[in-house]
Amino acid sequence: MIEIRSVHKKFGEVEILKGIDLDVKKGELLCLLGPSGSGKSTLLQCINGLEPIQQGTITVDGIDVHAKSTDVNKLRRKLGIVFQSYNAFPHLTALENVALALRLVAKRNRTDATAIARKHLSHVGLGDKADLMPSRLSGGQQQRLAIARALAMEPEYMLFDEVTSALDPELVGEVLDTMRLLKSEGMTMVVVTHDIKFARQSSDRIAFLHSGRVCEVGTVSQLFENPRDERTQRFLQREHLA
Repeated sequence: MIEIRSVHKKFGEVEILKGIDLDVKKGELLCLLGPSGSGKSTLLQCINGLEPIQQGTITVDGIDVHAKSTDVNKLRRKLGIVFQSYNAFPHLTALENVALALRLVAKRNRTDATAIARKHLSHVGLGDKADLMPSRLSGGQQQRLAIARALAMEPEYMLFDEVTSALDPELVGEVLDTMRLLKSEGMTMVVVTHDIKFARQSSDRIAFLHSGRVCEVGTVSQLFENPRDERTQRFLQREHLA
C-alpha cells in the first residue's frame, strides 16, 4: 500500500503540492485527473523518490520513501515508472534496452537478463521486435518497450505519467490495452492521464487534483455521476464538451 500524508513540495518559492493526502490500495488502478499544472506528475515523482518533499510523508509498504535511512534505489525496484518520453537507448536493440537494468542494477548474468527481457517484451506484444533498434519502432511500440523495461525489474507498483500524450491517436489504444492487461493481472497502478475514456473504463478509483490539492477521491460512478466539488464539476464538463 502507498500512503501519502500531508505532502508539500516546492520548486524554489513556488509550492506545487499543498498538503496531499492519498492512499493507493494493493491491486487497484488509481487515476489522477486534473488540469495541467495541478501537481499530478510531480506527485508521481515524489512517490518514486525522484523529487524530494519539504513536508509530510510517503510510505510504500511501510517504508518511508524520503527517510535518510531508506535505500531509495532498492525501493525503486518496487516502483516502476513510465514517462511520456520513451527514453530508450538509441544504440541498443529493444532486447538490450530491457536487459540493461537487469544486468547493471539487478546484477543478473547476461543469459538470465536476456531470458527475462524476452519474456517481458512478449508480455507487452513486442516479442517479434526484440532485435530492432528503437528508431525502427512506432511511438506506441517504443512506449510499450518502456513498459517492458520497467516490468523487467518485477515492481509491485507501476506509475504511469501521461504515457499516451505524445502518441498519435491511432497508437494510443495499443498502449492502453497493455495497461489494461496489467490491471487484469492484479498490478497496482497509479496513472496520470488526460484520457477521460480510459479513466472511466479502467479505474477502480479516481483522485481529482487542482492547484496542488486533492479536491475529491471516489469511484468512477461517484466522480463522474455525482462529483461534489465545483472544480471537479467544471473540469468534467469542459472535458465532456471538448
